[in-house]
Amino acid sequence: MPAIPTPPSPATAGEGTPVGRRIVLGLAAVGAAGVLGGRTVQDHLARWLAPVQNADPTGLLALFPLGSTFRYYSVTGSVPRKNAGNYTLEIGGLVQSPATYSLTDLQAMPQTELVRDFQCVTGWRVPEVHWSGVRLSDLLDAARPTAQAKAISFGSFDGTYTESLTLEQARRSDVIVALQMLGGPVTHDHGGPVRMCVAPMYGYKSTKWLSSIELTADVVPGYWQQEGNYDVDGWIGESNGRDDEPVG
Repeated sequence: MPAIPTPPSPATAGEGTPVGRRIVLGLAAVGAAGVLGGRTVQDHLARWLAPVQNADPTGLLALFPLGSTFRYYSVTGSVPRKNAGNYTLEIGGLVQSPATYSLTDLQAMPQTELVRDFQCVTGWRVPEVHWSGVRLSDLLDAARPTAQAKAISFGSFDGTYTESLTLEQARRSDVIVALQMLGGPVTHDHGGPVRMCVAPMYGYKSTKWLSSIELTADVVPGYWQQEGNYDVDGWIGESNGRDDEPVG
């Protein structure tokens, strides 16, 4: 296995700061390690580079072969850890029966399974990811949305991230509150213990570290839409079930 170089610190170059020769050479060495080492090294690099991926001043990391594996993204510096002892999911807003679910509550509900490619809007894809969890439509039925409810806003316990769906989109059979992925419980790095899986849409629609589901009268733009990036509707296309998955 080739030696993996030390990654450049995200603090060494901010927006609008000239990129130094050491940073470019360091990133080039990272890319070379991925090419020479094959998938094992590429998968290791994907996790190892997580702290600098969002702060990469060169854009070079997006070009490196990191394998068919997840990249680790967060819009905050750190995220608290939750487990069965302290995790809760709040469902409220325009509903007749607001509720709070523990992780154990969600695990006790009927589970559904999906196998879908996971597509990031930045271009990388993980094929045939196995997900399981509770259909969002089941939680909505239990909450009994009012006649005024037309959309859903999702909150994250990172304290910052939000996303949204229309009520019609949320009732699709391929939209689940995921408790397991990749053959085991959703890990913290993947957004666990509970995250969304919105299978027919780009990954930014699948809120990680899910903490709240609020029914709203209108679609509330999520974090990336408020930042001026990405569409409110994040459809991938027919290849990932855009047109062949039934609603409900």
